[in-house]
This record gives sequence, structure tokens and C-alpha cells, in this order.
Amino acid sequence: MYRDRHDAGRQLAEELARFAGDEDAVVLGIPRGGVVIGGEIARRLDLALDVVIASKIGAPGNPEYAVGAVDADGRVTANPEAGYDLAELEHLARPVRDKIRRRIELYRGGGEPVDLDGATAIVVDDGIATGLTALAACRYVREQGVDRVVLAVPVIAASSVAAFEPYVDELIAPLRPAFFHAVGQFYRHFGQVSDDEVLEILEEFGYGQ
Repeated sequence: MYRDRHDAGRQLAEELARFAGDEDAVVLGIPRGGVVIGGEIARRLDLALDVVIASKIGAPGNPEYAVGAVDADGRVTANPEAGYDLAELEHLARPVRDKIRRRIELYRGGGEPVDLDGATAIVVDDGIATGLTALAACRYVREQGVDRVVLAVPVIAASSVAAFEPYVDELIAPLRPAFFHAVGQFYRHFGQVSDDEVLEILEEFGYGQ
């Protein structure tokens, strides 16, 4: 159980201590909650911070159920258990792609992303249930010329671990429960994170300056 995202970030920073001061390591937070945790990690380990943006595709009539996810390049990662074909997913992905473009513009403000060529990319989220959004993010990062992908999350459903094996070199997740209802059950305080909070953290690391 974590007190909040800041507490989770501090605990993950201890797990990642070997990367402290590593100029080749970059923390990539998945907005919004992953940026809060990623900020704590980057701050404590003196690492660069950037965002990696991906978003789930919600099922019609049940937006909380992810039928797929879209990465920053607009590519769709399907949920094979949802039963949607590619044409259906492409249709459902259109507004999600627009959302991602808006987020990139908002968070980067026209700036360039951190160069990932040859880097150790530490991808951070605040927790993983089915993991489709994080999976899309890791696939995207893998294709940016990185040397290694490290996925660091406070908690991941045990049933989701195997899905990441082809896409990450290392998974750091202190909690891997077999019984998993929602990410928030592993936090005492798990309120929504605002865009303003994300922007404040990014500005601390040089964005918008």
C-alpha cells in the first residue's frame, strides 16, 4: 500500500538507485499519474524527465474497458480479448489520436522530445491493470533507438506481467497481486492528476523555458 503517488515515486527511486546520475538514463512518465511518479524518481536520482504519451481506446458504452490503445505515432495496440477487428479499432481510435495530439502540444509546447538514441528508457506509470496503455508506450519507446527499456511501476496485476516480456528488458514492480480490482486500491490517496500539475513538474525539468 502506498500513501500517494509521491510516496510510490520515492519507493521506486530506491529500486532504481543504480541509475542515479546516469547521463544515458531518461525517465519517461505516462501522463498523467506516471509523470508525478516519474518526477519523484528523476528528482531523487538526478535524471532527465520526459513524457511518453499513449492513451486507451474505450469500448463503446463502456469507456473504462480498454479495447486497445494508441501510441504517440498513432499506432493501435489491440486488446485481443475484446474481439474488435482492425477496421473497428481504427474507427474508434480517431478521437484518441486527436486527444494524443492535443496532449503532445500541451505538454511539449512545441519543444523537442529528449533524444532517446542509445538511452536507457525508464518508462513509469502509476499502476497497471490490463496494461494496454503502458504496452503501447513501451512498444513506441522500443522503436526510438533506445539501448534498454525498463518499465517501473508501483503495482502491476500478476496476470499482466507476461505481456510485457517482449517489449521491456526489465520490469520493476514491487507489488504484483494476483487479485487486482483497480490501481487505486493500492493507494491511500489516489486523486485525479490535473494537466496543471503535470505542467508544473515538466517546467521544473526545463520544459517551456
